[in-house]
Amino acid sequence: MKFQTLAVSAVLAMAAAIPARGELPDQAGIRAQAKAVDPQVIAWRRDIHQHPELGNRETRTAKIVAEHLRSLGMEVRTGVAHTGVIGILKGGKPGPVVALRADMDALPVTEPEGLPFASRVKTEYNGQQVGVMHACGHDAHTAILMGAAKILAGMKADLPGTVVFLFQPAEEGVPAGETGGAKQMIAEGALANPKADVVFGLHTWPGPPGRLTVRNGGTMAGSDQLSVTVKGRQTHGAMPSKGVDPVTASAQVILALQTMVTRQMDAAAAPVVISVGRINGGIRHNIIPDKVELSGTIRHLDPETHDQFLERIRKTITGTAEVAGASADVTIEPYAPPVFNPSDLVAKMMPTLERVGAGAGGVLRDPPATMGAEDFAWYQKEVPGMYFFLGINKAEVGMGEAAPNHSPDFFINEDALKTGVEAMVSLTLDYMAGGK
Repeated sequence: MKFQTLAVSAVLAMAAAIPARGELPDQAGIRAQAKAVDPQVIAWRRDIHQHPELGNRETRTAKIVAEHLRSLGMEVRTGVAHTGVIGILKGGKPGPVVALRADMDALPVTEPEGLPFASRVKTEYNGQQVGVMHACGHDAHTAILMGAAKILAGMKADLPGTVVFLFQPAEEGVPAGETGGAKQMIAEGALANPKADVVFGLHTWPGPPGRLTVRNGGTMAGSDQLSVTVKGRQTHGAMPSKGVDPVTASAQVILALQTMVTRQMDAAAAPVVISVGRINGGIRHNIIPDKVELSGTIRHLDPETHDQFLERIRKTITGTAEVAGASADVTIEPYAPPVFNPSDLVAKMMPTLERVGAGAGGVLRDPPATMGAEDFAWYQKEVPGMYFFLGINKAEVGMGEAAPNHSPDFFINEDALKTGVEAMVSLTLDYMAGGK
């Protein structure tokens, strides 16, 4: 009985922390609407999952999104940052401009058998035939925001402000030689017309179904793409001394990078990760090639030490290659800075997350930062923004048991999607209720 009294008191306190919404629905009403739209959200998610598209190629997905937003009476812009879609919902009353973002692109991952709506899409990526799969939940992000758009559009006359729906392509990165993603969305006016006051985004993530997770400050890592060409001199595999072996030099470079991280960087002060994900060199088993190409990812959480860290990487690679008698060309391309949630915005919106979580899987506050990266960080460079996570494990699967994002075994518990819809709608209404 004492626990129930404390729980009721906590809920009342949270409710009091949010300004009244006037004619707009209370939390129970929003939850009921999220539940009502849930079958359609699941249908959208399954359709998009079955027809995934890589970055800057999301033409089918963009068409589905644009048609849906137009059916809701919104002003719709298409072709933003190649395939992006922006929907503008102008409320019947004056107020702040709230931007909501979802990403639409899939990954070059081959999906295993099992789901009746599994992807069988094949395409070419970096010169290789690959499968295509929504192995990071962007199908769910898109469907969730489509559901939130439907609910918010039904409140248009009473909305004290404007909602900008950002359906973004190429979050996972752009194809070689192309531009795109959040940075280009911004360059093409995604946050400018109308000017956004705040931006919210969510990401499906392994965790208890429906649980919301948010962290103050540095939340996700900044990321850069590393490309290296190690140059040697081709020779017969039986006579390595007659040439310069870029294969062994590349192996030494990879090990030197890992040693640099563990022996030259203070992991407690500024965590960093360097992972080489691709090695390409040679055409025959008994020919030492003249070059080997490596590509990988660099992750960091401390922007202040970022440039120094990158210079150390360059020196480690070129120096290690030279010791082996080879040479190395190094290219480092920035992807995004760290995702950073302003503490004042998190504090303002925490009561909203708590109320949404009370009807779902609860809220986890301030977990350790993740070394995953997100170009949502570029939006946060322009306006205050909060990025949070939605747990999507099966109910019986523990935290450490679920397949991670980018795995072919990544799984989304669709029971959690309605919580994502409720969260996006609730954040919008509560921010508007608080005014600018």
